[in-house]
Amino acid sequence: VHADGPDARQTRMGSLAGGVGARRPRFLCLHGFRTSGEIMRKQVVGKWPAEVTASLDLVFADAPFPAEGKSDVDGIFDPPYYEWFQFDKGFTEYRNFDKCLAYIEELMIKEGPFDGLMGFSQGSILSGALPGLQEQGLALTRVPKIKYLIIIGGAKFRSPAIADKAYANMIKIPSLHFLGDNDFLKPHGEQLIESFVDPFIIRHPKGHTVPRLVDERFVIGGHRITNLSCKINFSIALLI
Repeated sequence: VHADGPDARQTRMGSLAGGVGARRPRFLCLHGFRTSGEIMRKQVVGKWPAEVTASLDLVFADAPFPAEGKSDVDGIFDPPYYEWFQFDKGFTEYRNFDKCLAYIEELMIKEGPFDGLMGFSQGSILSGALPGLQEQGLALTRVPKIKYLIIIGGAKFRSPAIADKAYANMIKIPSLHFLGDNDFLKPHGEQLIESFVDPFIIRHPKGHTVPRLVDERFVIGGHRITNLSCKINFSIALLI
């Protein structure tokens, strides 16, 4: 696993997170396409070191719409399965997107306040766009500003109707991005990263998945480090 990003970025993420106070930073977690909040909980809590997940207050929510087709995780994880919105084959036209935004805002009002968003796959596409839409006054207008992002297997919206607003300005909030070398969304994830100021990037050799951090060795600044050092660096980059 390769981690990119200037040391100043790690310090900035830490100092900002430290300002939250004694409580753990609270993240709303947006799951992948046709999965569920419970599935994402198993993907994250089951794969990430306890000292990392215990430092975060993670809220795993179900998307508003039942899956309209077969899930890629059918046979791996139990149903029910949900989706945040629907889209065409070119991922340029979306259905129920406005309802999705309203649903997320209601979740954040009911379960918040939240400090950040964590997203995987379809949930990461949403997470990466919401800060810009919020800045433009087009989403999440009744909740506090998003302070942090954790993006796993992310990508950009392709429709100009959304992209021109969501990525109109560089996104300046601290962000942590996981990119898989064999992820089919990797090129789109790289494009998303270009919309952020000083993103912290962790690269892993897997595909479109939540990486199992304890299985991998990280490369930071060209130097391989042990899993323990990896976990410490991950925690420092995000929280301290």
